[in-house]
Amino acid sequence: MAAPAIVVKHLSKQYSIGQSPARHDTLRDTLVGIGRSLHRSARLQAGAASIWALQDVSFEIPHGQVIGIIGRNGAGKSTLLKILSQITEPTSGLALINGRVGSLLEIGTGFHPELTGRENIYLYGAILGMQRAEIVRKFDEIVAFAEIEKFLDTPVKRYSSGMYVRLAFAVAAQLEPEILLVDEVLAVGDTEFQKRCLGKMDDVASSGRTVLFVSHNLNIIQRLCNQTLLLDRGVLVDFAPTQAIIQRYIDTGQVLEKPGAWIDLRRAQELAKPYFTHIWYRRGIQGGQVQPAAYPVPEGSLEFRLKIFSDSIHRVNSLAVTLYDQNGTKLVNADTLNHGIQLTLDEGLNQFSLAIDQLHLNPGIYRVGLWMANPPVHVYDRVDDAIKIEVFDHETALSGRRPLEDGVVVNQFSIQKIALE
Repeated sequence: MAAPAIVVKHLSKQYSIGQSPARHDTLRDTLVGIGRSLHRSARLQAGAASIWALQDVSFEIPHGQVIGIIGRNGAGKSTLLKILSQITEPTSGLALINGRVGSLLEIGTGFHPELTGRENIYLYGAILGMQRAEIVRKFDEIVAFAEIEKFLDTPVKRYSSGMYVRLAFAVAAQLEPEILLVDEVLAVGDTEFQKRCLGKMDDVASSGRTVLFVSHNLNIIQRLCNQTLLLDRGVLVDFAPTQAIIQRYIDTGQVLEKPGAWIDLRRAQELAKPYFTHIWYRRGIQGGQVQPAAYPVPEGSLEFRLKIFSDSIHRVNSLAVTLYDQNGTKLVNADTLNHGIQLTLDEGLNQFSLAIDQLHLNPGIYRVGLWMANPPVHVYDRVDDAIKIEVFDHETALSGRRPLEDGVVVNQFSIQKIALE
């Protein structure tokens, strides 16, 4: 009997809150790192808090299976893939991998902004473990998938964010591992690009290779995955056929945050770059006054407040709040990049208010994601599952407004009888 592709036994990972990864590029960075280490050591001796990103997780996956991984933000999904990719070491337990592994965790991490697209194809392919002969053989296919023929010899720092992501995925998608680990790569890029990515994932899934796929898009999970792991706060809740897991997640996962209260988004391991620390929301201000009902309503306004910590002064071209339905379909994307708005982060804690003037959503529960970047090179932070909110329609009976239709989007229409032609 063949050994399983992946065996995970009693896997646990613990982080100390506030611990940043070491990064000593200069003498100044080294001295700062020493100072932080001394402070952190004193804090740990004083009983600083820690958190378990994974706790006693065990499962086996046979060869040829496509397995989904779902759960709320902070459930431990990315930590699990990083351990399996040997990027992070576990605190306890073990993970055995039987086969060549390829990872699509952070697309474009290995790109050098000063190098051309052609040069970065060879660089990124080498980082991902491809041999030069393999890259040469697949070069034309990579370029065709990315659709950047005219810009091959242009430095990627001049690429648009869409071009940058397309090229990174095109290289990574040409890997031919026996085991492929994928973390939310279909959440980036435009609609047409996502369709092509999904087609590529279909090819991988039908080729007999073993795939672990993290996504908040339940439709894609259901389409691609035979079985799915459900994680919650580092604990493996269930591992079963995908449809049963999705139903359980929808039935039990509606932990809604109340409006008008700050929700903490800080991780166990803080990022060494700007990151979201808190989010707050409520029904927006109309006519200069806060509405009596704090919950958002269809066709009403919605305000978010975001707290962001920055280690230094940073420029941010893209700050976005995105609303998804329960299946992970993107419905609303309020992105400063689309309006040419450039923001500046001061060193320390920053606070922003982002208001959506009119929310064209029917009553229901929606997931809120956050994004902060300076495309195409720098992605500062992304929180795919920051909070869940509920849109209410508690005013219909009192106001005399028309009842709302089935579906997601609020719409206006008219109908009349006309003569036959």
